[in-house]
Amino acid sequence: KYPEGSIVEGKVVRITTFGAFVELEPGLDGLVHISQCALKRIAKVEDAVQVGQTVRVKVLKVDKEAKRISLSIREALTEEVDYNA
Repeated sequence: KYPEGSIVEGKVVRITTFGAFVELEPGLDGLVHISQCALKRIAKVEDAVQVGQTVRVKVLKVDKEAKRISLSIREALTEEVDYNA
């Protein structure tokens, strides 16, 4: 349902020191690592996103066995900039 490379919307549900968890649908969260939260380097995740915020993310990797999805806000933003240029 969420193929690698696709751009989807989700809601930030939890923030940690290493990233933000984004809910793609009820019961399914993905992780945006802090390095993938913004176009530029940030000191903390809250500098880029807040809990409850809706964000566009790119699906980087789906690990079905570990039930983990790696997401990127940065790559979704980069693609939008390229698309709109």
